[in-house]
Amino acid sequence: MSVSLLPADNYLVVNKSIITDQDKLILSMLYLPITGSLPIMLYNTLVNDLDKEEIISDGLEHAHLLSNLKVSCQELESARNILEGIGLLKTYLKKDTVNKYIYELYSPVSAHEFFSHPIFNIVLYNNVGKKEYERLLNCFKVPKINKDDYEEVTHSFKDVFESVPYTSFDMYRDNIRKYNKLKLNIDSSFDMNFLIETMPKNIDKKIFTKDLQELIIYLAYLYDIDAPKMQNIVKSCINEKGIVSRDELRKICRNHYQFDHSGILPTIVDRTQPEYLRKPIGDNSNMAKMIYTFETVSPYDFLKSKHNGNEPTKRDMQLLEDLLIDYGLKPGVINVLIDYALKTNDNKLNRNFIETIAGQWTRKKIETVEEAMDYARKIYKNNLKTKQPSKIGQNVNKTPVWLNKNIDIDEASDEERLAMEEFLKEFK
Repeated sequence: MSVSLLPADNYLVVNKSIITDQDKLILSMLYLPITGSLPIMLYNTLVNDLDKEEIISDGLEHAHLLSNLKVSCQELESARNILEGIGLLKTYLKKDTVNKYIYELYSPVSAHEFFSHPIFNIVLYNNVGKKEYERLLNCFKVPKINKDDYEEVTHSFKDVFESVPYTSFDMYRDNIRKYNKLKLNIDSSFDMNFLIETMPKNIDKKIFTKDLQELIIYLAYLYDIDAPKMQNIVKSCINEKGIVSRDELRKICRNHYQFDHSGILPTIVDRTQPEYLRKPIGDNSNMAKMIYTFETVSPYDFLKSKHNGNEPTKRDMQLLEDLLIDYGLKPGVINVLIDYALKTNDNKLNRNFIETIAGQWTRKKIETVEEAMDYARKIYKNNLKTKQPSKIGQNVNKTPVWLNKNIDIDEASDEERLAMEEFLKEFK
């Protein structure tokens, strides 16, 4: 039974984590577009209520919060509920003549965890749109520095410190402050016990680890899947080792949602290459123009242009989704891969061929268009070694014109220059 909040009710704030300035930045930039401003204001007010050591507050009345935030009791409760639901606050109640509350504060997830989260990431994108999402993402990106010509000279612990005789002592670690974050409490109505207990007897229930259960709940919430249907999906994802393939679980859940919603998904294939991974503007060479095209056209529009303006098929759209989500490739890199695959496979998208290269590029951490083009050249050269000499170079249009690094100088043939002009013309 719910208890209505009154201005005279007491509360105590307890900091269960270490809340940094970076956390406050994440709250205002990433959480606020999801929660709205009042819950974040309440969180910050509770932080300000803590003592100088930011550990615990004095006993306060809720009238203090109502006055500072200029809200009603109902609005305050609603904001508090949002903080609880999103994993920033735990609330405890002791009923008395004057009710007493304890508010435990927890840190937000890191930026990396936020953008990797199966729910936070998608909800943020849907709430702010592509342009603002990309801007927020760029704010938390770490610049990529080329260290190929450097040698690591970091000293190890034993290089700096000498060993000392061991002295026995009792380690006191109880109640020491640490960085603490709550798991997102998604949907308690999902019947995880039903899913596990009704599994066939030949399936070891131990495979349902805490992390796997958390992923299942996230996916069930995101794609609106009930326990019976999820059970069938999970069974289909158990591999020969008796373990649930998490990548396969994500894929099948997404496919079920797409089937039930006439192919509609919260799509991300209309994104373009992030600004921080683009080539600096200023180079007017033909190669730079081609790179710029790969960077500023979304995979969806790029593939559509390759089909003479016709909508890509559902199968091709699914392939683009997989490259973005499951392989984590950047939009501009996907464009390079698609162009290479079409030109070298008779204008067909061979999934096995594309996924093989995508896996290599993911392991190599290819993020920029130029890196993708360089690796595509290496793949092409390796393939040339296995072909008959008479078949090599018969038709330059069967390979991407950008495979030739000399496209901007006299070594480029007339056919190559014409192919380059045709490529750029598609996107004008």
